Amino acid sequence: MKVTDLLKENAIALNYKPDSKNALYEKLVELHDNAGNISDKSEYMRDLIKRDEEGPTAIGDGVAIPHAKSAAVKRPGLAAVTVPGGIDLDALDGEVSNLIFMIAAPAQGGDTHLEVLSRLTVMLMDKSFRERLLSAGSAKEFLKLIDQKEAEKYGSEDKKAESEAAKQGLKLVAVTACPTGIAHTFMAAEALEQKAAELGYQIKVETNGSGGAKNVLTRQEIAEADGVIIAADKNVEMARFDGKRMVQSKVSDGIHKPEALIAKIADGSAGIYRHHGGDAGAAAEKQGGDGVGHSFYKHLMNGVSHMLPFVVGGGILIAIAFLLDDYSIDPSNFGSNTPIAAFFKSIGDTAFGFMLPILAGFIAMSIADRPGLAVGFVGGALAVAGTTFASLVDPEANIVTSGFLGALFAGFVGGYITLGLEKLCSKLPDSLEGIKPVLIYPLVGILLMGIVMFLFNPIIGALNTLLSNGLNAMNGASKIVLGMVLGGMMSIDMGGPFNKAAYVFGTAAISEGNYDIMAAVMVGGMVPPIAIALCTTFFKNRFTPNERKSGVVNYIMGLCFISEGAIPYAASDPLRVIPSCIVGSAVSGALSMAFGCELMAPHGGIFVFPVVENVVGYLIALIAGSVVGALLLALLKKPLGEAAGLKK
Repeated sequence: MKVTDLLKENAIALNYKPDSKNALYEKLVELHDNAGNISDKSEYMRDLIKRDEEGPTAIGDGVAIPHAKSAAVKRPGLAAVTVPGGIDLDALDGEVSNLIFMIAAPAQGGDTHLEVLSRLTVMLMDKSFRERLLSAGSAKEFLKLIDQKEAEKYGSEDKKAESEAAKQGLKLVAVTACPTGIAHTFMAAEALEQKAAELGYQIKVETNGSGGAKNVLTRQEIAEADGVIIAADKNVEMARFDGKRMVQSKVSDGIHKPEALIAKIADGSAGIYRHHGGDAGAAAEKQGGDGVGHSFYKHLMNGVSHMLPFVVGGGILIAIAFLLDDYSIDPSNFGSNTPIAAFFKSIGDTAFGFMLPILAGFIAMSIADRPGLAVGFVGGALAVAGTTFASLVDPEANIVTSGFLGALFAGFVGGYITLGLEKLCSKLPDSLEGIKPVLIYPLVGILLMGIVMFLFNPIIGALNTLLSNGLNAMNGASKIVLGMVLGGMMSIDMGGPFNKAAYVFGTAAISEGNYDIMAAVMVGGMVPPIAIALCTTFFKNRFTPNERKSGVVNYIMGLCFISEGAIPYAASDPLRVIPSCIVGSAVSGALSMAFGCELMAPHGGIFVFPVVENVVGYLIALIAGSVVGALLLALLKKPLGEAAGLKK
């Protein structure tokens, strides 16, 4: 294990002036705690003192390497302090120590600390190297100097060890995740597992699906792994992978390019992941890059995926309330006229009320980690409230909620406000480190978020009203065209950016009370798998035996609103499958609009049909689009004939 695998920027303090050995040790223990290496500072301190009683850890030439094995250590780590004036640590040569490294080693887990101790001792014998470390101007420069020295001294040995490990077979861990966590998540996991087995490597894949994380990676499995693959379009818990060789990519790359991702680990070209910063050269390798567009998409989808349970649960409960109510009692209070209806409506409304704050909060959290959550959440709530400076001065002023657009704005602004605060606060003394996340970030962040939302709520509210009025004003042919476009978009990439853009537009429309748009979106997404299933059933000679066998599963996936079931067929024959599915989905979306179908739940497929407005028309739209897609696909695909082992 390399020294730079264990040392982080936030575990380094330069030009420190302790007044005692105890103060120095407390500082080093605090740095370990900041880096997440230990679980109990007091217990680790006791173990350090116990180790010191066995003999001095100051090795001379101004260097000290205090260390201890302790049950309080969560993972091996290093902390470093420079003391220009020096401090007496009972060094063997009688001199003061000014360069101190503290090693934290788990009570169980081998002799990692001995390996690192050996490397440090040899490297620090070089006087000029010690002088360069003492004159380092920043933690980043300090790390870079160690990295360069270690590469110079042990580079050939490390490469040889990596080569031997590659020959023996890699141990890999991976995490796959997509925004909805239904299909792409598990397809990527399957592809990685199959390719790793084919290459003779071991791999364990954690899936962050809609039902929560499954096959969760343990601390030991991560520690023993030679590398980590993150194939995800939403944020996953990353701190546990600190110091590991890592490749990050889109979930689609996990499905289509598993060998390329694994190769980055196998050939050693993947970088070392550093949680919360680090040298650019030590960042994880990002397959395909993470540009502005993909970053926006990932942050947005993180918010949408956390918002969905509230929309689904709340929407279905509100729809049930309408089903159970009596419209004739009081049309203006429809949904709450009877006690049983009011019961379902009140619960559904409460769930719905969290929708936009959750969206904004988790977008901000995706950008700025946990400190961004409160800032974004408050921004989303202010977007719903629609409060402005004018409304504070004049209670009679018209308040217009900025709705989904306002929550979207609040999420991104809240995230970047928090990032800005973190950057500004990085200049504060280390003694204030503990109060940043509990006082400075929430207090200042929420205040700034409030000012921004009070200023922009009128503008975004007006834009939101314009959009809502435009959608409400649409009728007849214009609505049918909108349904056709949105339905078709659901089949362009089946779970990709176009699909998700249409889906997010549908959920946004729900928040504004336009339920017909979500109905067109969902029926459009159900068509591709069903169209393919129909085609494999009634036009068997167009498909191989394996394709026909898998086709049956697509009936279930389509009825469950899992568009991704069509991906294997689209990947093998895109020029015929994708246009057929787009046309079929467009037909269904248009018919859904034409029949006036409405849906308050953004997911669920056939299981939420009981709460669809005009369910008969909705079934007709689904069947018609699926049949059109299947017939068009059969027309475009040529029979395989006897060459494929099929009967004529």
